[in-house]
Amino acid sequence: SPLLPQVLLKSDAPTGDVLLDETLRHIKATESAETVQTWIELLTGETWNPFKLQYQLRNVRERLAKALVEKGILSTEKQNFLLFDMTTHPVSNASEKQRLLRRLQESVLERWVNEPQRMERRTLALLVLAHASDVLENVFSSLADDKYDVAMNRTKDLLDMDPEVEAAKARGTEMIWAVLAAFNK
Repeated sequence: SPLLPQVLLKSDAPTGDVLLDETLRHIKATESAETVQTWIELLTGETWNPFKLQYQLRNVRERLAKALVEKGILSTEKQNFLLFDMTTHPVSNASEKQRLLRRLQESVLERWVNEPQRMERRTLALLVLAHASDVLENVFSSLADDKYDVAMNRTKDLLDMDPEVEAAKARGTEMIWAVLAAFNK
């Protein structure tokens, strides 16, 4: 399906990020090209296909959390939940979180371009991922009611666009729109 294109490796040059480089090795090693949907399932550990298990990334959430702890954005704490202790990773760098929230808020308010192909790719990707993670309401929750409504409506309009049409309009955004299509399935 054009909405869920196959992922083809353009370059296996190392990125310097352990998880990204491991992902590149997995994509390179696959015998047949997989769809964006399949790679999302594999890379998040949400597939039970025994023939694909070798392509799964192990302990993705823990490894991402550890990387964010190393960058000083999260911390590590043990929390007691009645019968067991659990490791949690609360935000330790509130200013970094606020910077990211402001960036997303401004992108749909002060810097709104009304055309996704003119939007900065990182911002578009962040909005799609915030939507896929079901945290968009949290991103805009600190806004005044009128601005919250504008932000949510603009974001909804953006996310309701046809990913196939939008991917064709701006080179370099195909994967972002394919991820949105996969999460909207």
